[in-house]
Amino acid sequence: MYTGMSQENEAAARADFRSDTVTRPGAGMRAAMAEAPVGDDVYGEDPTVRRLEETLAGMAGKPAALFFPSGTQSNLAALLVHCRRGEEYIAGGGYHIFSNEAGGAAVLGGISPFPLACGETGGLTPAQVSAAIKPEDSHYPVSRLLCLENTVSGRVQSLERIDALAAVAHDSGLSVHLDGARVFNAAVALDRPLARLCAPVDSVSICLSKGLGTPVGTVLCGAEDFIRQAVRARKILGGGMRQAGVLAACGLYALEHNLPRLGEDHARARRLAEGLAAIPAMTVEMSAVETNMVFADPGPGHHGPLQRFLAERGIRIAAQEPNIRLVTHLDMDDGAVDLLLEGVRGYYAQAAGKLRTAS
Repeated sequence: MYTGMSQENEAAARADFRSDTVTRPGAGMRAAMAEAPVGDDVYGEDPTVRRLEETLAGMAGKPAALFFPSGTQSNLAALLVHCRRGEEYIAGGGYHIFSNEAGGAAVLGGISPFPLACGETGGLTPAQVSAAIKPEDSHYPVSRLLCLENTVSGRVQSLERIDALAAVAHDSGLSVHLDGARVFNAAVALDRPLARLCAPVDSVSICLSKGLGTPVGTVLCGAEDFIRQAVRARKILGGGMRQAGVLAACGLYALEHNLPRLGEDHARARRLAEGLAAIPAMTVEMSAVETNMVFADPGPGHHGPLQRFLAERGIRIAAQEPNIRLVTHLDMDDGAVDLLLEGVRGYYAQAAGKLRTAS
């Protein structure tokens, strides 16, 4: 598996499709950082942090919010507040909070995960959740929390689905947490306000360093008492920060300048998917292209060679198999899409030429 490029090629990278986390703050965002009024956030005295928290809480339709360094820490703090040791959270088996956060809930919180199989679009069903909730029995952990995600690998979870899942959980006395790392992408795709997507859930973690392009930061939103407890959880996890306004300023800048352009990423992903699908050797999941992600299979034996071929031309892609995830973001334009399509076509032309020579 090819995992990188030389320092020379890395410096000259012309397009990076590995993730929307690779963006770098531009001049406007850096200026906002430099000019941000700051204070000691542990004392609650950083005005820029307070403004970011109030802004995101208002957008999500929640009473309060708390700024975190990362989405992983935000999710874990939410789990620690919602659940006690020996209790259980239910989540999709492919959801980030279960499969990609190092088992933090179990390791640090003594909280048991109960994963469920996700459907084709990344969703769960009310029947699955209902069946997963444990009866009052000393043999079982106490089912305390349902964890949802939106988007799931770029797939938008509908309002109706989230509403129904949350209703089942609430009817059984469970709370509901939403990992909204890319929830703004879902809101744009659905053309609905963020507050509507967050209305059925008790807490939501909103990442700023993915589609919105900040260098760091996530905001956890929920009820006032929940956020008060989350402050303690954040401290336990080592996340109390001081003059954090220089980071929060990036989030405020992103909400004003980068949020309105998310639809451009979605349009470029669709254009990229259509271009790749026109290449006979590539298999593209066209039905999965709902936001800023494209999943494409270059065929057996081509993943590493294709990655190396593109890297030599300043194009970075990930190495997943069988489907490579390609992500569009604010640090690319239509020219980057054209560059990747040209590179992929060039790779297969070269591969075909080698095959003819060998035969």
